[in-house]
Amino acid sequence: MTTTAEAVVRAAYHAAEGSVLDVQGFKDLFTEDGVFNNIVAGETYRGEHLGDLVVFMGQLAPDVHRNLHRFHVMGNVVAVELTIEGTFNGPFQTPAGTIQPTGAKLAIPTADFWYIEDGKIKEFNCYVGVSVMLAQLGIQPDFAGAVAASTTAVS
Repeated sequence: MTTTAEAVVRAAYHAAEGSVLDVQGFKDLFTEDGVFNNIVAGETYRGEHLGDLVVFMGQLAPDVHRNLHRFHVMGNVVAVELTIEGTFNGPFQTPAGTIQPTGAKLAIPTADFWYIEDGKIKEFNCYVGVSVMLAQLGIQPDFAGAVAASTTAVS
C-alpha cells in the first residue's frame, strides 16, 4: 500500500529522471517555503533554485536514473536508500575549471530523507556518496597538495 507521502516522493524521483527531467514539476511538489538540502556538499536550495541540482545531474548524466532500493515510510517522513546511476556524458563544472565527460558509468550510493506536509515536500535532505561519485568521475583527492598547504599554514 502506497501512502500519500510515499506517492509524493516517488513523483519527485520520477520528475528528476533523465528521460523525464521535469524541473518545474519537481519544484511544484514542494511547499511554498520548502527546502532541498544537499547535506554532504553543505548546500541549501529554496524557491526558484529548488530544481538546480536536478538540472545539474541531468547535465552531468543525461541518462540519470535513481535505482530505488528501499522505502521506509514513517508517517509523513520517508527515508529512501538508493543509487544514482548514469553515464558521465556532460561537462562537470568545478572551481578549477571544467572536467570534460569521459563516458564513465556512475553508481552513487545515496540516502534521502523527505518530510511531507499537507501532501507537499517541506524538506528534502539528500546524503550523496560524494567521495564515490568523484572517484567514478576520475577525480582523485590531492593529498600531496593538502599536506603541503597544511605544512605551510603551520609555519
